[in-house]
Amino acid sequence: MTSALLTDRYELTMIDAALRDGRGERPCVFELFARRLPSGRRYGVVAGTGRLLAELERFRFGDAELAWLREEGVVSGPTLDWLADYRFRGTIRGYREGELYFPGSPILVVEGGFAESVVLETLALSIFNYDSAVASAAARMVQAADGRPLSEMGSRRTGERSAVAAARAASIAGFRATSNLEAGRSWGIPTMGTAAHAFTLLHETEREAFEAQVAAMGPGTTLLVDTYDIEEGVRTAIEVAGTGLGAVRIDSGDLAPTVAAVRAQLDALGATATRITVTNDLDEHAIAALRAAPVDGYGVGTSLVTGSGSPAAGMVYKLVAHQDADGSWHPVGKRSDGKSTVAGRKQPIRTLDHGVATEETIYVEDPEVVPEPGRGLLVDLVAGGSIEAAHLGAEGVAAAREHHRQAIEEMPLEAFSLGRGEPAIPTVYR
Repeated sequence: MTSALLTDRYELTMIDAALRDGRGERPCVFELFARRLPSGRRYGVVAGTGRLLAELERFRFGDAELAWLREEGVVSGPTLDWLADYRFRGTIRGYREGELYFPGSPILVVEGGFAESVVLETLALSIFNYDSAVASAAARMVQAADGRPLSEMGSRRTGERSAVAAARAASIAGFRATSNLEAGRSWGIPTMGTAAHAFTLLHETEREAFEAQVAAMGPGTTLLVDTYDIEEGVRTAIEVAGTGLGAVRIDSGDLAPTVAAVRAQLDALGATATRITVTNDLDEHAIAALRAAPVDGYGVGTSLVTGSGSPAAGMVYKLVAHQDADGSWHPVGKRSDGKSTVAGRKQPIRTLDHGVATEETIYVEDPEVVPEPGRGLLVDLVAGGSIEAAHLGAEGVAAAREHHRQAIEEMPLEAFSLGRGEPAIPTVYR
């Protein structure tokens, strides 16, 4: 299915006007970045790169799309002909997926003709704004969990396609599994899940429900013990599955004291290896509050897929340079109050001191040289219209997850505070 109409009308009307006045093919540089982080956040996480590249492969105007644009009178006939042959033939560089970003970080740098580049604005922003918001929230939850596994369970709290994107973004940030089967199929993410309260309520007794689930899934399954009375549910679960029961899940109540009581009960029953998983509207703050409780794993839904209060990352896509008619490059930028942009092509460096990040250093209009000590942040994503395959599919997700793990190890300790504060490192233009 084409992704070409996943865009705003003004992208095409700009192309129409630019092609008419002869500037549509003028070489340009666009950057995707966030002017600021969501309020109080210390860093953001780049997510969505692989999804954008996959959609770029499908960004084609077929007969049906062109016919509709013609019927609606969106653009002129010559522009329809131009769209019929559209292929992005330019260059895209960007931060690796899973990388951390800060205010002003040029996360994506798109270079090509004005028309072929500007038309990608809406698609790029819709993907990066959502995916990065989810990944940024997920990373905070992973830090709060302090090594305990987290599973993404938010499919019922967002759009059906957004649910797949959210599972992917959460995996990149360190979540170990998802409940969403399409995310498992499309992106190679481990899937998990056993039963909901409806399964227990289907049976005349809780015992019958547990017996049916254990018969189908084996004693290593996870039994949901809070449909009725939790203490009775735990007792019945062990009677049915034995002390080798894999886990119990708790989805209600005051979790800290409830988990402590369930752990004591399981141990007294001899089920010392049975794990405890908790769900129930968790966010990073609730997870952090359970750090001292004997929780073995978390399932997170609503807060994760809504960015834990910041459902969009606030990214923008701006023209920063274009080539004049005489062939010289001309830096450009907005000057409007509160929305100004830094003009010119940029080279971002993560400045390090003994392996710890100290600054997001952005060189403006400088050659692509990585000063020591530092780490260059831009990598090739598309060269001459050819997409770098390493960023696609399940392999791309696995690589992004590993890169995120490495990148977050560079952060200073203050980056992991859940309290409101300034970005963990400053952005400095040079």
